[in-house]
Amino acid sequence: MSATRVLVLNSGSSSVKYQLLDMRDSSRLAVGLVERIGEEGSRLKHTPQGGESREWTGPIADHDAALKAVAEELSKDGLGLDSPELAAIGHRVVHGGKTFTEPTVIDEAVLAEIERLIPVAPLHNPANLTGIRTARALRPDLPQVAVFDTAFHTTMPESAARYAIDVETADAHRIRRYGFHGTSHAYVSRATAKLLGKAPEDVNVIVLHLGNGASASAVRGGRCVDTSMGLTPLEGLVMGTRSGDTDPAVIFHLARVGRMSIDEIDTLLNKKSGLVGLCGDNDMREIRRRIDEGDEQAELAFDIYIHRLKKYIGAYYAVLGTVDAIAFTAGVGENAAPVREAAVAGLETLGPAVDRELNAVLSDEPRLISPADARVKVAVVPTDEELEIATQTYALVARH
Repeated sequence: MSATRVLVLNSGSSSVKYQLLDMRDSSRLAVGLVERIGEEGSRLKHTPQGGESREWTGPIADHDAALKAVAEELSKDGLGLDSPELAAIGHRVVHGGKTFTEPTVIDEAVLAEIERLIPVAPLHNPANLTGIRTARALRPDLPQVAVFDTAFHTTMPESAARYAIDVETADAHRIRRYGFHGTSHAYVSRATAKLLGKAPEDVNVIVLHLGNGASASAVRGGRCVDTSMGLTPLEGLVMGTRSGDTDPAVIFHLARVGRMSIDEIDTLLNKKSGLVGLCGDNDMREIRRRIDEGDEQAELAFDIYIHRLKKYIGAYYAVLGTVDAIAFTAGVGENAAPVREAAVAGLETLGPAVDRELNAVLSDEPRLISPADARVKVAVVPTDEELEIATQTYALVARH
């Protein structure tokens, strides 16, 4: 295939993140972000490979205007959407349900199914659809591929994916555990295997994607067998603003006794809980600074965060049976050495350990932070969801 470039688009409700990659060497020819779409102070930041960043502020009414602005910026660098070297556009789509288990070339039937899934992803799928439709209008002749956050987790067995509620009710409303951050978990689990000098099918990895949103996965031989997020991204670990695991009866109690509406409870659990609810901050750097100054509320929030994390590490040991590595990734996982040390502390009899000097090293490269003799390796693997989307998109288009 002569065309080797892939444009990756991640369309949010009021933003578009993009990267243009050359798949011959996975180099980034340009990266950028359009934010505050449809609001005052819309902003576009564009950085070409080896060049100075350009910023533009002004009215950007909708996603159509945003993508046209992106196309214009790319054209200034000779990288326009009309280039014959552009092989495809890859779109991040958050929710693919049970239907989409792999990257998929987008047609009208695919669009209809993504739209049908809006009730289980009301914040994300509509924005993803808008980006896809706009991009297709700009380049109707170009293959466009949807890469789903949920796809990597569709290999979970029913015993892990099902909730223990009435089966007919669950099936009627598509209630099951889907999991999210799948492109990150897929990339990091493979990169960890490479770091160990092994094939993915020969490695069992616990992946800890720790950002403002956080999730864990148990990956056996390259296939996800369990993950912490569920029907929505609310389940699982303590996150920046999300509660993670909570007794469902808390919702009934808040409705009956606290007289809170469903929308108010939704906002509480998704936007006013987690670290920000516990101590008022969702930035781990600020929390650690406060702990160093003796702030007990920040320390308790950190301890609750680590306690939940350890519970999932232990649970996934039980699920996998044997573990070759624990891999930390995303903003907190890649940068917060105290989180990594605390999460593994006390688990030495299970095999993992952290070397303090290695853990303190700052690097953008995948690396081991465990002692050489540790039975279970501990790794820091910077995630690259855009490269994963581009790789899957290019491989699919090349096959066809």
